[in-house]
Amino acid sequence: MTAQINRNRYAKGEARREAILAVALECFAELGYRNTSMREVARRAGLSQAGLLHHFPAKEDLFLAVLRERQQIDTRDYHGEADAIGSLIRAVRRNATIPGLVRLYMTLLGEVPYSDDAREYFVGRYDLARSLISREIEQGQRDGTVRPDLDPRTAAQALIAVADGMQVQWLLDEDQQMADAVEFTWQLMAHQ
Repeated sequence: MTAQINRNRYAKGEARREAILAVALECFAELGYRNTSMREVARRAGLSQAGLLHHFPAKEDLFLAVLRERQQIDTRDYHGEADAIGSLIRAVRRNATIPGLVRLYMTLLGEVPYSDDAREYFVGRYDLARSLISREIEQGQRDGTVRPDLDPRTAAQALIAVADGMQVQWLLDEDQQMADAVEFTWQLMAHQ
């Protein structure tokens, strides 16, 4: 009986956490990182501020959890390992439909020099992306669909840099076609 009660509590806690993350993403996307307060997230989630702090002790913790949740959704939606480059392009294309998420991502990226948590998040994210993209390029080289002289790691770094750079440009001018630029860059790199 006690085990069942604990499972129910855990399930309720996880459901509450997921609901908070959905509300937080909405707030960050709508208001931006700086203008989103823990009080506002708590209010929209139907919690007291103390209730929110029980799940996420600081705004940065909540912010990182939102980004990690988005990364899991992107990975699940796009099956990252099977088509890493296509996944990157689709994620960038989808990001253009969620302006607040792009602002959120770039804001946290700017926090890297000041936050060990943000740095750890991005180091892990970039390591994984480079690894998946490099492996896909290597497989393409073995299959004969990608230029054999292309350095997989350098190409992976360049694709990620184009994706991030286009997000910066897009923040300044939303008419920029972020995903098209990443796709174009990949086409230039991959084919002779």
